[in-house]
Amino acid sequence: MAKKKEAETNGEKLIVKNKKVFFDYSIEDHYEGGLVLLGGEVKSLRSGRVEMVDAFASVDRGELWLKQLTIAPTEQASAFPHEPRRPRKVLLHAREIEQIGKRIQREGYTLVPIRLYFKNGFVKVELGLGKGKKSLDKRQDMARKTADREARAAIGRGRKGNAA
Repeated sequence: MAKKKEAETNGEKLIVKNKKVFFDYSIEDHYEGGLVLLGGEVKSLRSGRVEMVDAFASVDRGELWLKQLTIAPTEQASAFPHEPRRPRKVLLHAREIEQIGKRIQREGYTLVPIRLYFKNGFVKVELGLGKGKKSLDKRQDMARKTADREARAAIGRGRKGNAA
């Protein structure tokens, strides 16, 4: 609950978070950019009708585009419907886009959305630049998390036993 209040005091309201991004990718850099959207898309985002499962970003002719982001249309905006999976332009500084473009051209780098949120009334996207993990790395991460969880549980049981 404290995190929710903290996010709201900063003027940020979380729309959706890509939970699998840190499992699938080793993120090195973070970027924040605005999204160019239609009115019906903003209404859908406010109601939480969005999926980031296969979304990624790419540089095309000096512009950054967010692709495969699914924003479901709403019934209230049926007069001017939008394409649910259309590419959406991300607004960043030109030098940041150039830097990202150079790093994406290297082998293995990918730009993926981490979270989508409202900041002072504007829709923002947090992008992460990183490399995809191999299945061995994923298994090692899972084993490490399981070991940490079991160690915390054992410590918790030990404290309860001493207190009684």
